[in-house]
Amino acid sequence: MHRNLLILISLLMFGTTLLQAQTAPLEAARSYTEENAHAILQDYMELLRIPNVASDLPNINRNADALMDAFEKRGVIMELLTLPDYPDAPPVIFGELKTPGASRTLNIYVHYDGQPVDPGNWTHDPWEPVLYSGPIDRGGQPIPFPAADQPIDPDWRIYGRSASDDKAPFPALLAALDALQQSESTLTSNLKFFFDGEEEIGSPHIPYYLERYKDKLAGDLWLIFDGPRHQSGRPQVVFGVRGVTGMEVTVYGPHRPLHSGHYGGWSPVPGQMLADLLASMKNETGEILIEGFNDETEPITQADREAFATLPDVDDEIRDDLGLSWTEFEGRALIESYMYPTLTVRGLQSGNVGELARNVIPTRATASLGVRLAKGNEPEVMLDKVEAHIRSQGYHIVHEEPGLDTKREHSKVAKVTRSTGYPAMRTSIDNPMSKRVAQAIDDATEDDLILYPTMGGTLPLYHFEQTLDAPIIIVPIANHDNNQHAPDENIRIGNIWYGIEIYTAMFTME
Repeated sequence: MHRNLLILISLLMFGTTLLQAQTAPLEAARSYTEENAHAILQDYMELLRIPNVASDLPNINRNADALMDAFEKRGVIMELLTLPDYPDAPPVIFGELKTPGASRTLNIYVHYDGQPVDPGNWTHDPWEPVLYSGPIDRGGQPIPFPAADQPIDPDWRIYGRSASDDKAPFPALLAALDALQQSESTLTSNLKFFFDGEEEIGSPHIPYYLERYKDKLAGDLWLIFDGPRHQSGRPQVVFGVRGVTGMEVTVYGPHRPLHSGHYGGWSPVPGQMLADLLASMKNETGEILIEGFNDETEPITQADREAFATLPDVDDEIRDDLGLSWTEFEGRALIESYMYPTLTVRGLQSGNVGELARNVIPTRATASLGVRLAKGNEPEVMLDKVEAHIRSQGYHIVHEEPGLDTKREHSKVAKVTRSTGYPAMRTSIDNPMSKRVAQAIDDATEDDLILYPTMGGTLPLYHFEQTLDAPIIIVPIANHDNNQHAPDENIRIGNIWYGIEIYTAMFTME
């Protein structure tokens, strides 16, 4: 019998005696949601109207003020954590809700910043949330917000930046606390809240926050409220994440733009040079050609493969949904790809296209490269390997803008600008606290819970694991087709309702 199946059976046996105790809080959560759905969504749309790019500190502070106020109204003792040595770092919002007699503390992580936006690529203003009858790409249409006496369809969507990543937990958390307080249901754990304002830029200040406020952040389990549910729509608990790093690479041609008629076929063309360099890094099947790129990656174990076997096979469905006729490493399952490092060209720039295209040879071409890390990969070591590969292609590497003398001295020059990053992490599926949370969620949902070894995305969990020495699990609520990080990001309303229910279940578990 598969190991994960045995764990699920033990969870079910353990949970049978607890099911009745959890029924009342769940019923209270569902009743509260039904009676207050319009207000929950209206308040949420107000939060979405506040821009939340980490570099926009005035608006980040507006978000922090709004969240502080909302949680204080629910009786949570709130505090804005800052770093004296880094006055421009986005603040961490800390909150604490003590429960008399509770013997454990659950620490809840959410990030309140979002990805930058290019409004020209959005259907609507990304900071003006719009209600839709369904997904835009499947015929959904904008609809007016319903009157208080009109029903709300759980399949409706709210479109706006951070609607799913990662403001979605906030309306669910607030509603869960309201429901429990109004029904006089009892929390069974102390709760601590940690809201990060710079996750989308790699949380560079989080290690300093964790070290400075280590005693304040002590707890028995970290619950990371981020990410999407499984592509099958089933609920899941995730036990690990990839790490992340990256770089920008700029290659150079002539010192000034040249007329392509006068100099084409003679002057080096940066766009072509960059295309050749990128093609040398990865072939058309997805194999990364950089020497030693996989050397430190921890191998997939038999236990990992047994866990894979319990997961729904939705790869063909995802390919169909995305309009893909092929995928890299044909035959490799999506979940298996999460166990390897990746190299992604996430952006290219050289000259202009469309109506702005000109008959010139540009002076430079730039690629933004993203590197996702598997267990065993160290960020700086992986970037060293990429730089070594660039040198092997004949490039002289600089880390500042090169001058004319440098360009004249070397036939090929590449400027490399490294990103910050952090390694992957993973918590054991056998951890007792993790099993208890998984049981609470399983009891609260109709569909079978998926225990997912690791997710493809990245969170700064490595720092929490290293500094605070507590188990960490991820409890996602967003719909898998939420367009996170992309234009037209959205949240399915039913997924917010789901969040209210499972948060209530976790906060009242025995």
